[in-house]
Amino acid sequence: MTGWRPTSALVRACLLALGGICGGVALGQEVLVVLAAPFVVLAAMGLASRPRGPVRVGARLDHHRLHEGQGTTSRVDVDDLTGVEHCTRVAAATAHVAASPPQGAAGSLVADGLPVLWFSPRRWGRRAIGAERVALTSAWAGWRWGPVDLPENGLTVLPQTAPYDSRAEVPQPDGLVGRHRSRRLGSGTEFEGIRLFAAGDRLRRITWPVSLRTGELHVVTTRAEQDAGVWLVVDGLRDIGTSGGIDGPASTLDLTVRAAAALAEHHVRTGDRVGMLVVAADGARVPLGAGPRHLQRLLGTLARVRPEARSVPPERLDLGAGAGSVVHVLSPMLFTPLVTATAGLQRGGTSVVVIDTLGEAFAGREADRLSLPALAARMQRIERDDRLRRLAALGTPVVPWRGPGTLDTVLQQLARRARVPKVRA
Repeated sequence: MTGWRPTSALVRACLLALGGICGGVALGQEVLVVLAAPFVVLAAMGLASRPRGPVRVGARLDHHRLHEGQGTTSRVDVDDLTGVEHCTRVAAATAHVAASPPQGAAGSLVADGLPVLWFSPRRWGRRAIGAERVALTSAWAGWRWGPVDLPENGLTVLPQTAPYDSRAEVPQPDGLVGRHRSRRLGSGTEFEGIRLFAAGDRLRRITWPVSLRTGELHVVTTRAEQDAGVWLVVDGLRDIGTSGGIDGPASTLDLTVRAAAALAEHHVRTGDRVGMLVVAADGARVPLGAGPRHLQRLLGTLARVRPEARSVPPERLDLGAGAGSVVHVLSPMLFTPLVTATAGLQRGGTSVVVIDTLGEAFAGREADRLSLPALAARMQRIERDDRLRRLAALGTPVVPWRGPGTLDTVLQQLARRARVPKVRA
């Protein structure tokens, strides 16, 4: 534990005062005593203003959970300010975190308040903020406490929920509380249509006006009282491209995470039940749920995705989406087992939508077409395009992520296709 130590200014003042007085007395030169008089005053005031008690210093953040682009304040706490005149703080630079002042250094007189630092995370994930050094100075700059290193504080940065809205209904909902009703027929109250009577239909569903007019029995069909079950499959295996935070270019993982956050917020806001599967080495699975607390759980799971993980999951992936759910696969589609698992869901009759989050990740690599990175990028793009063509041949729509309205047309087409009889392999 550190204590109060004399500053170099106090030591210099004491030496000059002692040397001037001794030299003036020994040499009989009054001018030396006059020249040393100011240093005598400074040394006397500095020695008299020494703080006596021990000091404990700590730093804290006003918030420990933020969205990209939001800001928080780091404050320093000192238990005893007796005799302290000035406080100085210097914070270490953190990747994807903007600080104010820009250099992360701040100082102020204690009478004007302890200095504060402002931090604004520019990218989602776990950030370590507050690793800094703090020093205290007494009056007349005679004594200094520190500098001491303060531990860093963890900050969870949630992905920015880009503006997203969709007026299309989810094709195959499953539940009871959401705004999007099921397209499947069942014992509900919402009118769906009129068709011919078939074996197993309830007699109370017969519509007699139509039956008498046509001469054949017809029944009224209704939608089931169910809401949407939406699964978000997030590809967190690779991060291609350079991330500039919310102010710069976006990498593939940036697009994937932010698109998943926007979709989760949209469906939870409309009352649908949302689940999530993160495909990564340390992947996570969040079961279906609804409500604001469930949305915070989804966003927290996205914030914990680690793009630096090098190992990959097994070759056979189990996306595990329940029957009657719609699955949004957010991926640049560069990992073959994920493509295979997506095709398996499509063959099983699940409504699957692939949201392409490649963006402009390969744009910088193709600047020099004869370079090795450019050739590798073109080979990856050719293989990826072939995978997407095969998925499209199976009936899986592939849509590039463009923000609001990205999925309107696709979901409307899936909703119409869901009512067509089909054979499931």
